[in-house]
Amino acid sequence: MTMTRRTLATLTAAAVPALGLAGAAHAAPPGAPSAPPGPSGADASRALSRARASAEVLLLDYDEEKAWFPSSWWNSAVALQTLGDYMLRTGDRRFLAQLDRTFERNKGPFPAGELSTDEIYGNFCSRAIDDCGWWALAWMCAYDLTGDRKYLDMAVTIGEFMHDFWDTGRCGGGIWWDEERTYKNAVTNGQWVRLTAQLHTRLDGDRLWLDRAREAWDWYVASPMINAEGLLNDGLTDDCENNRDHVYTYNQGLAIGAALEMFRATGEQEMLEKARYFADAALREGALVEDGILQEWTDPLGETTNDNHKQFKGIFARYLMDLADTTGEDRWREAVARQAASIWERDRTPEGRHGVRWNGAETADSPNVADWRTQASALSALIADVPVGGADRSLTAALTSPPVVVPDGTAARRELRLTVTATEPGGRQVAVRLAAESPVGWQVDLPRVLHLELPAEGGGVATAEVTVPVTLPADAPDGDHEIRVTARGPGRQEFVAASRVVVAREIDVVGGTEDGPWLWEDRGSGVTDEPGRYADGTGSFTYRFPFPPSTASAQITLTLSNQFVVEVSADGEEWDEVLRETEPLRDASNRGDRTLEVTSYLTGEDRDVFVRVSDAFPEDGWGGQVHRVRAEYTAG
Repeated sequence: MTMTRRTLATLTAAAVPALGLAGAAHAAPPGAPSAPPGPSGADASRALSRARASAEVLLLDYDEEKAWFPSSWWNSAVALQTLGDYMLRTGDRRFLAQLDRTFERNKGPFPAGELSTDEIYGNFCSRAIDDCGWWALAWMCAYDLTGDRKYLDMAVTIGEFMHDFWDTGRCGGGIWWDEERTYKNAVTNGQWVRLTAQLHTRLDGDRLWLDRAREAWDWYVASPMINAEGLLNDGLTDDCENNRDHVYTYNQGLAIGAALEMFRATGEQEMLEKARYFADAALREGALVEDGILQEWTDPLGETTNDNHKQFKGIFARYLMDLADTTGEDRWREAVARQAASIWERDRTPEGRHGVRWNGAETADSPNVADWRTQASALSALIADVPVGGADRSLTAALTSPPVVVPDGTAARRELRLTVTATEPGGRQVAVRLAAESPVGWQVDLPRVLHLELPAEGGGVATAEVTVPVTLPADAPDGDHEIRVTARGPGRQEFVAASRVVVAREIDVVGGTEDGPWLWEDRGSGVTDEPGRYADGTGSFTYRFPFPPSTASAQITLTLSNQFVVEVSADGEEWDEVLRETEPLRDASNRGDRTLEVTSYLTGEDRDVFVRVSDAFPEDGWGGQVHRVRAEYTAG
């Protein structure tokens, strides 16, 4: 099951190292500039609080059972490395268990369709060589974080697997992108340089990986992938020329990261100058930024993104942070701070979700899509804004959102959960004052002061969780209503948590664009350009329909297509399969309405009915898709 805020709060209560004692991920070579101090005082506390709040939202989508972020193999590696970056930066070690569980649970082989559309051979490797590279970099981060040799050994194992695809027979060198040896590109070779140089600096007495790193670097910087503007197009043609494909932000970020790691491995200043060159090229207005904000080519209004593109900018931000730390130059930190400020102020939902567009732009026809991938990407920029030494004081708060309220003419009562987390130098207790804002006529019962107990051994994260009853008046209008709780702590700290309460007397929503409030559990669903939510492979998504207590009968109509399985439950635990597509259709030729009679499931006191959609043919990637959801119900 995916993590809940209650599970996260339990983890948070454990003692962790003091947040002001964050360690550096890398040791700089002799003569390297010292890292810039970054923000301090209240600014540092605010940066840490924002990063931690976003990290906790990301963890809500971690699947504890399968030990990954659902439905995307390489994206999970990048998201887990982002959590590692967070822990390295802040000293907050609460998520080490997730890194270790992912390692132990997923280091073996898996058939195609279980964790990836590709077969996983074991040791996190598959036919997609760049996927292997992301996992190797993630385990390097885990080694830097923990010092546990098993992570370094795994990175070596993956590196040896990747080295089998280094080939001088085509284009004079380079790592192939895939096992079929069809393409040499920027991402795989940027990873390779970074990884080989990292292995050299961490393996005592190494010469092998340094030789590989130098060979890879020399080929990389001489390759035609780097255009005249200093930007990396995606790869090479069969004739070994620049293919003029898009300049993806993550390729540019890896170029910066590769150069920096070569600098650390060799101490040669020209490597550091190359990192600056790649960053300058990217951050020119109109190159990879618009109005100073990083932008993927799929970000402008009217363009559509996909699950791969959603994480590209975060990878760039990771290595821009590395450049700021390594050089001590304000211009890079200012660029980082600009991204973080825009994300927090313009690209954040009341629930703390960050979308794909860091400038927050969206229209009805071009929404700012948000999921765990975009959350991880934005988190990288927020981490980069935290000073190298972290901060010893911070405050965050999170408020859950209840299921949709379907009124029946009487006042409705719902319970929210408020989680408050703080760090504070000295003392054993943190007092946090609370204040609520709600629509006129609503009642929110909230304690005025919350006392958080700090770990007895000194230093660490303190957490408290309280139930917040909310009473809605009988005439509450349909629509979205916001409840805000402001937490105020020592040192003039302030953090606002928000919850969206949706009131809907009519149930008629478009899948993928309007159905978010109705989702009870999302196990890796996706959203298509044409409105619709789908689940491929072992993924699924579940709607919860909280019918009024007076409901006597109910029907739910789903507009479905492709390879669907539909199950219904009265409690979200025991399920009945009610629909299954028996043909492996991929063209939506079976699209149509299917009506479910769900009266027999109205057995609970709350009259909830759950509907789960999954994939009838999980091996081929064309799972069930819901385009529209409607429900009709009658009172007894």
